[in-house]
Amino acid sequence: MPKTLEEIRIKAGETAENALPEDIDYLLSERLNLTPSEFQLKQDMVLSDDQIKQINKDIKKLAKGISPQYILGYAWFLGYKIQVQRGVLIPRFETEELVEWTLHNLKDGDSILDLGTGSGCITVALAKEAEKKGIKDLNFTVSDVSDSALRIAEENLLTYDIDALVRKANVLIGLSKFDKIVSNPPYIKESERKVMDQNVIDNEPSTALFGGKNGIEFYKKFAKQVREHLNSHGEFFMEFGFSEEEELKQLFAQELPDFEIEFKKDMAGKPRMLHGRWQK
Repeated sequence: MPKTLEEIRIKAGETAENALPEDIDYLLSERLNLTPSEFQLKQDMVLSDDQIKQINKDIKKLAKGISPQYILGYAWFLGYKIQVQRGVLIPRFETEELVEWTLHNLKDGDSILDLGTGSGCITVALAKEAEKKGIKDLNFTVSDVSDSALRIAEENLLTYDIDALVRKANVLIGLSKFDKIVSNPPYIKESERKVMDQNVIDNEPSTALFGGKNGIEFYKKFAKQVREHLNSHGEFFMEFGFSEEEELKQLFAQELPDFEIEFKKDMAGKPRMLHGRWQK
């Protein structure tokens, strides 16, 4: 019976043969509370019977195509441990860059809407990082169309002692006005479904992933509604699919000519984020 980390790792690869090796390594390192470097250096460590029992259960779930973050019940986002479950989008590292960009533009007393909050990871990271920077008196609202997402968001907000209004809303309908809106909306084109990781399609909510035929249905609704939900000189920060920059430039130029729109590339050099500022 496999006992060492290396032996367990090999067995896991055989049992969950369709799983990505990095998913296996991530799952094992998290369960054993090892950093990536420790994981590589401690391949000869002997696991306890309880550890082996837990990992065997995990690997069986991984073999069924369940994402490692859902197996663990959490994901990491900008250094914060965020509770997740099936039905709630797993936070992506690309969105950390959106948080950093928003953070640089926050000021004392801002009212902030986390639109399509999912797990609430954006608000958790923004609130805690703003606190570190001494930005005070921020007022957060989180919204989503999904009840299950809002329940998980509330759990994460409670864990990090963040006071925020929680609202169910379809895009901006029924919400008030804000100084800042930040959003990682659904933006995957339907045509991209066939090239996606099956694991993502099987596990994560389609409403949080797919943005219609061209991937920009959410942005179309947002552009028509946003003036009614921003204060004077208000701003918004949004993530988008890297192939959608030109379509979004045309959309916002047509719908929001009185907004200054800026596009930004991610660390991989792909167009990924946009910032709008109302000139009124």
